[in-house]
Amino acid sequence: MRPTVCIAAAAVAVVTAACGGSPYVGFSTTTGGNHTNTVTTIVSQATTAAAVAYLRSLIPTPATTNRTDGPDPIHDGGIRSHFFVNGPPADVMTAYKAALLSMNWTLIVDSAGNGPGGGGATYTARNGNAFGVFTGGGFGSTTDIDACAWPSAPADKDCARRG
Repeated sequence: MRPTVCIAAAAVAVVTAACGGSPYVGFSTTTGGNHTNTVTTIVSQATTAAAVAYLRSLIPTPATTNRTDGPDPIHDGGIRSHFFVNGPPADVMTAYKAALLSMNWTLIVDSAGNGPGGGGATYTARNGNAFGVFTGGGFGSTTDIDACAWPSAPADKDCARRG
């Protein structure tokens, strides 16, 4: 590096350090006494493979599932799975509620409705710090379930399919 460039780079670093910041993304600069420390902080994202595997382990798969989509990443570090299930909505959602409870989910909201030939339910729940929204419904002998889980309660609890 040429001396002029080194002096300019050193001047930028000194000015930045004096102001308590760093010119580099992902770095923070701390001053104290006669020395300067540069510390790299790495933030673990909630969508890492281990986090996805953990959240996926909290979502039960219905017994008569015909097709599974996902898990797909969603907002706030969560995941979403979709299940296409053979069976009437009331029966499938009652069984799904039992599966959630058997996996240590604590229901916060339990909302269900049924009509002639159709119906559905939404369960909002906690499992430790994890938060989940499980919505299902259908008609006849077909039920769709959207299951979302987050590492903690999200700002937006919407689990709907996008697009």
